[in-house]
Amino acid sequence: MSAKISIFQSLVFLFYRFVLRRYRNPKPKYQKCPSSLLQSDLSRDTLIFNVEGALLKSNSLFPYFMLVAFEAGGVIRSFLLFILYPLISLMSHEMALKVMVMVSFFGVKKQGFRAGRAVLPKYFLEDVGLEMFQVLKRGGKRIGVSDVLPQVMIEGFLREYLGIEVVVGREMKVVGGYYLGIMKDKTSHDLVFDELVRKERLNNGRVIGITSFNTSLHRYLFSQFCQEIYFVKKSDKRNWQTLPRNQYPKPLIFHDGRLAIKPTLMNTLVLFMWGPFAVVAAAARLFVSLCIPYTFAIPILSLFGCRLTVDYQNVSSHRKSSNSSKRKGILFVCNHRTLLDPLYVGFALKEKNIKTVTYSLSRVSEILAPIKTVRLTRDRVSDGQAMDKLLTEGDLVVCPEGTTCREPYMLRFSPLFTEISDVIVPVAVTSDVTFFYGTTASGLKAFDPLFFLMDPYPSYTVRFLDAVSGATCEDPDGKLKFEVANHVQSEIGKALDYECTNLTRKDKYLILAGNNGVVKKN
Repeated sequence: MSAKISIFQSLVFLFYRFVLRRYRNPKPKYQKCPSSLLQSDLSRDTLIFNVEGALLKSNSLFPYFMLVAFEAGGVIRSFLLFILYPLISLMSHEMALKVMVMVSFFGVKKQGFRAGRAVLPKYFLEDVGLEMFQVLKRGGKRIGVSDVLPQVMIEGFLREYLGIEVVVGREMKVVGGYYLGIMKDKTSHDLVFDELVRKERLNNGRVIGITSFNTSLHRYLFSQFCQEIYFVKKSDKRNWQTLPRNQYPKPLIFHDGRLAIKPTLMNTLVLFMWGPFAVVAAAARLFVSLCIPYTFAIPILSLFGCRLTVDYQNVSSHRKSSNSSKRKGILFVCNHRTLLDPLYVGFALKEKNIKTVTYSLSRVSEILAPIKTVRLTRDRVSDGQAMDKLLTEGDLVVCPEGTTCREPYMLRFSPLFTEISDVIVPVAVTSDVTFFYGTTASGLKAFDPLFFLMDPYPSYTVRFLDAVSGATCEDPDGKLKFEVANHVQSEIGKALDYECTNLTRKDKYLILAGNNGVVKKN
């Protein structure tokens, strides 16, 4: 029955497009340069643009499918896509697309697929042409259309980060909650597009299409619906500038995934060539960190490519004056970049007896940690007592953000640390990697330090700032602890030139993983 309905819909659609529209719609006006739209008032017009043909600078879709294959499917799936690419490049455009979709999506659970929202937006934003974005900003309503990219890959990026009102991509077939790796027929895609544009034509403004010469979409869709059509050429794209970060409609604060480099064909080749060496390098670096005293470990690690830059300032004076009457150690408060932040603070101080606390840590990471790590319970009283006890045993490192942030932003600081020490030493830390991120929101956290150590040249910068007073005195209004926490956050933000926000750990995990960020002990 459903097959008969589908055939009937297709016949109605074809009749409407090729028979009725031939008499109802005037022939569209074709233009070669969409930049001329910058001089027009588009506030009442609807702009329909082709995503891969008119918005993205790159002409290759391979990196985006490789990201899906690696992040959603794993190393074996991504390697399969890589070795098949020479054969894929010899196929027709439509067949090559089908193969990349099949390899990337087959067997991936639909409910657990978050790459479209958590991973891909970063790489799509870095590929947006500034000139086309400026045109789209002027439109009254924007409709993003793709005849090759699945809806689940582009919808999060276009809606959440560019503010595109309507997104029409290819739908994927699903059986039992898993992707089959097959996109639905183009006819259903065209029917959705047809319905949307017919609604838009009821408005008073024009319907303007922006596409490229290389896509077939304009030949049978744009020409039927748009009064004006503008074409983007490859030479135009080569001259485009990349959309600067400070012009993103929504700042990119959170993103997930292990890859820190866009997996173009050449970058992917280098990644797989580095793979065997990465495992050896990570094992060697881990052995040195766990088994060799810091005095010798630091120069050895530098020979293995791990770089550490330290700015001490007045740490020695802090050690002499901090809590001398109470015989406590120093409380170091740092922003959170990776799970290795406390370890690198210990490296910078050349102190292996330093301790740290954390809200979520896998059991494997807890066992392998070369410094004492205590898990907090999220109970304010018991957590405060645990931190105070650790501080009486020696120096303590805390990360009040409660979770890592890769981008130049500071999350809100929990004020608990302000109540356990008279003197607080803010520590500004930054980390840089080439291939792999040492953090994840939806993956296995046990592998976070290992991925950081697998990078060819992982680097850390640790900067100790001037000490500030804690909030251990009487605070009847309960405001002082928040003022101190905000001040410490502000000082670290200024030192790093990072923007301070009120976002929390819960915000991050709801966006990237769809949960509250609690990690099971495994």
